[in-house]
Amino acid sequence: MSMTAEQAVIYLRNQPHLRQLVEACGFDDPLIDAAERFHSGGEWAALQAFLPKRRGKVLDIGAGRGIVSYCFARNGWDVTALEPDRSEIIGAGAIHELARTGKVHIEVVETCGESLPFASEAFDLVYCRAVLHHSRDLFQMCREAGRVLCPGGMFIAAREHVISKEADLDAFLDSHPLHRLHHGENAYLLAQYLNAIRGGEIDVVRTLNPKESDINLYPAAIADLKRHVARKLAWPFPAAIPHLALELYGWLDRTPGRLYSFIGVKRLRGEPA
Repeated sequence: MSMTAEQAVIYLRNQPHLRQLVEACGFDDPLIDAAERFHSGGEWAALQAFLPKRRGKVLDIGAGRGIVSYCFARNGWDVTALEPDRSEIIGAGAIHELARTGKVHIEVVETCGESLPFASEAFDLVYCRAVLHHSRDLFQMCREAGRVLCPGGMFIAAREHVISKEADLDAFLDSHPLHRLHHGENAYLLAQYLNAIRGGEIDVVRTLNPKESDINLYPAAIADLKRHVARKLAWPFPAAIPHLALELYGWLDRTPGRLYSFIGVKRLRGEPA
């Protein structure tokens, strides 16, 4: 019998040898400390390069414990966190507590991303972190994300699991530490993500592969990857490895469940697909 997502996280917390994984996922307490660690970490820093300069209204779909919502609010965004799980540990309850402890305002809405209870064109930014691969209907979730995004607004889907062919899915699921506990993971083909996002009238302007950004590498970083590549090549100057080489390395990666991120912009009214 599989566990709930909350039960799975509690189980992981109680395994001393998995402490590093728990912290990497932001499942550790105090929650405010986990949020501050993420705010000062490489993924959040890398994300800043893609965010709009003007801070406005952001919808964080599948906000989980609210760590990224907290970071947006801390940086001056008007934040709505969408999270269907009411859990005090991994869901809406945790977000409310984090907002109180961190002294920021986060509007929390307890529903799923396939049917958003917001007016069309209500947000300047729609952000999803490791969410699309959990959707019950990938195309519907992206259509809804596009509907509530204002023309010219930005869409970011970070850290989505990708497979090269359908036959790779079982291998990925068998290797995932959380899926073995609560069977909540999934992955899609790269083309499926791209087609779904475009179906929301969102033009994908950047696709980040597994090796070209700290967004996908976190809690590791580009510097760690360069050292790894340098050791493999017996090259004494890891810092001199060009970023283009890492991009090529990433496109050649075929690991089932590898992470991709997508940066998109909502089409202007009347603009052709």
